[in-house]
Amino acid sequence: MRGGEAEGEPALTRSEPRTTPRMLLAALVLSLFAAMVWAPAVYAEEGAPVEAVGGMDTAVLATLPHDLSPWGMFLGADIVVKAVLIGLAFASVLTWTIWLAKSFELSGARRRARGAMRALSSVATLPEALAAVGKGDGPTQALVRAADLEMRVSADVSATDKDGIKERVASRLERIEAAAGRRMSIGTGLLATIGATAPFVGLFGTVWGIMNSFIGISQSQTTNLAVVAPGIAEALLATAIGLVAAIPAVVIYNMFARAIAAYRAGIADVAAEVLRLVSRDLDRQATQSLRKAAE
Repeated sequence: MRGGEAEGEPALTRSEPRTTPRMLLAALVLSLFAAMVWAPAVYAEEGAPVEAVGGMDTAVLATLPHDLSPWGMFLGADIVVKAVLIGLAFASVLTWTIWLAKSFELSGARRRARGAMRALSSVATLPEALAAVGKGDGPTQALVRAADLEMRVSADVSATDKDGIKERVASRLERIEAAAGRRMSIGTGLLATIGATAPFVGLFGTVWGIMNSFIGISQSQTTNLAVVAPGIAEALLATAIGLVAAIPAVVIYNMFARAIAAYRAGIADVAAEVLRLVSRDLDRQATQSLRKAAE
C-alpha cells in the first residue's frame, strides 16, 4: 500500500499544473458574470441610468434622436451649431452666386476686348479708332477716348516733344487699365475669405457640439454609443458643411484669378495698340511739319 501510495503521489502532483489554469479561468468568468449581473442593480440603487438585459432604459431611449439625416441633425443641434451651419450655408450660396454672375461678366468682357482688338488692328489713325470702337462706356472706349483727349490737349506742344506726349498718354492708359482690372476683381476677395475661414468656422461648430456632447455624457452618466454618437454626429456636420463651403470657394477663386489675369492681358494689348496708333499719328504729324517746313 505504501508503495501504491508512493506511486500515486507523483501522479497527483503532476495533475496540479493542469487544473490550476482552468480553475483561474473559471473564476475569472464567474467574476465577470457577477459584475455584469450585479453592477446594474447597484447603479440603479444610486439613481444612475441603467441598461436592462434586453437593452437600454426606456427613459434613455426616449431622449435619443430618431432622425439622423442632415436635416434632422440640424434641427436637433445646439443653437450655436445651428447658427454656424446657417452661416456656412449662406456662404456656400454666396459662393455659387458670385461664380454665376462673375462668369457671365468675365465672358462678356473678354469677348468685347477681343472684338476691340480686332477693330483697332484694322485702323490706321486714332480718329478712325474712335469711330471703330463706338460710344460705349467699356474700358476699350475709355482707352481710346483718353488717348484722343491727351492728343487734343497737347496739340499746341511742339512736334519734337513726341516722347512727352506718348508718356502722358501711356500714363492715362495705365490708370484706365488698372481701374478695369480692379473693377473685374470685385467679389473675388469674398471668395478668398470664404475659402480661408469656412473650415475654421465649421471646426468651431464641431468643437462646440462635442463640448455639449461631453456635458450630456456627464449628466446622463452613460457612455453608451447610442447616446453619445448622435451629438458627435451633429457636431461633425458643421465641419462637413464648412468643407462644402470652402472647397468650391477656393477652386472658383483660383479659376477667376486666372481668368482675370487673362482679361488684364487683353486690356493691356488694347492699350498697347492704342499707344501704337498715337505714336503713328505723332510721326505722321512730324512728317507733315517737315514737309511744310521744306516747302
